Amino acid sequence: MHQVNTKVIAADFTTTDIYDNIRKELSDLDIGVLVNNVGLCNPYPEKFLSIPDHNKVYRDMVQCNVVGVLAMCQVVLPGMCERRRGLIVNVGSMSSEMPFPMFTVYAATKAFVSKFSMDLASEYKKQGIKVQCLTPGFVATKISMAREPSLLSPSPEKYVQCALKSVGFGGKTTGYFPHTLMVTGAHAMEFISSTFCYWLVTQFMDKFRTRELRERGIAVKT
Repeated sequence: MHQVNTKVIAADFTTTDIYDNIRKELSDLDIGVLVNNVGLCNPYPEKFLSIPDHNKVYRDMVQCNVVGVLAMCQVVLPGMCERRRGLIVNVGSMSSEMPFPMFTVYAATKAFVSKFSMDLASEYKKQGIKVQCLTPGFVATKISMAREPSLLSPSPEKYVQCALKSVGFGGKTTGYFPHTLMVTGAHAMEFISSTFCYWLVTQFMDKFRTRELRERGIAVKT
């Protein structure tokens, strides 16, 4: 319908040997927009050492969420610099903007994405390249903590519709106004009492953890 050819490159971003092939496959293309949307997260809230096979889970998470973003920017940025134009959208998470215990490693990887994006944007602004970081909150998907669409957890279609309106303006944004209000509220609560804010989020995560473990038939340990 749109008369656009699509090129598919299969890649496992938890491995380290994919980028030479990606660079080769993209060598004859002028990449104008890069969206770094690949990511891994633990399936439910859990304490740092209690996630099954946590050594591998965390290695894969860092490789995918951190190294993947960095490496893909290294692949496409040289061409953008030559053309003196381009847009990079790195998808972070609201978890990097507020307390998020029991998703500790995931939130930390997304904090990297946020910091990396903001500094990279400053470095390459004069070369006509925009770098933006999206920090969405809950979106109603099968793997999300929010399973049904609501005002605070929109459907994927609704979120994308809203987020696209902010693409290209640079900087950092949740892409969805209710999520911006959530982050602002969390920051205000942290300013008043960081201890209370962390306690409140931990209580919420613990209740969700208990529900998820019971649904999975896993014994709940405190």
